[in-house]
Amino acid sequence: MTKVIQPAWVRILHWINALAMIMMIMSGWQIYNASPLFDFQFSRAITLGGWLGGGLLWHFAAMWLLMVNGLIYLALGLITGRFRRKLLPITPSGVLTDTRLALTGRLSHADLSKYNYVQKLLYAGIIAVGILVVLSGLSIWKPVQFQWLTAVFGGYDAARYVHFAAMASIVAFLVIHVILALLVPKSLRAMIIGR
Repeated sequence: MTKVIQPAWVRILHWINALAMIMMIMSGWQIYNASPLFDFQFSRAITLGGWLGGGLLWHFAAMWLLMVNGLIYLALGLITGRFRRKLLPITPSGVLTDTRLALTGRLSHADLSKYNYVQKLLYAGIIAVGILVVLSGLSIWKPVQFQWLTAVFGGYDAARYVHFAAMASIVAFLVIHVILALLVPKSLRAMIIGR
């Protein structure tokens, strides 16, 4: 019998997170277009909602899905010890060695049940960025009710920049994540069927 690499709860929560994140990003780009921070806008073809109000409705709907799912994922990751087993330790020497091996095409993917140091750093980092995007999003959504939180980010306008930077980091992670999953198809298979 083949070894279970990704338990059912990880797979289910992963794919719900993926759907929610795509909806959050696309609706967030629609919201961004209504009040751009920079001198560009996102193509309507990759936005969700059709206009500011529609973008907000999609964003808030996806937000609740992501928040509930994300909290379940964090809780189960801590309770089961998965985060400790999979993400720790992370050492600078391990990250440098595995980065060098990855860039030269010599990083082993023989045992998918163990994360290499680059994976550990990226997965731990994206969890931290996820927390940052949620907190900055709350400070933008409810700047009066969460005045203290908005102040932590340096005010409403600064929180928008933090939120945008966190979203850009998540998009970059997703692009790299999908490319690597396609380069190592057995990892994608494991996230679909668990083995």
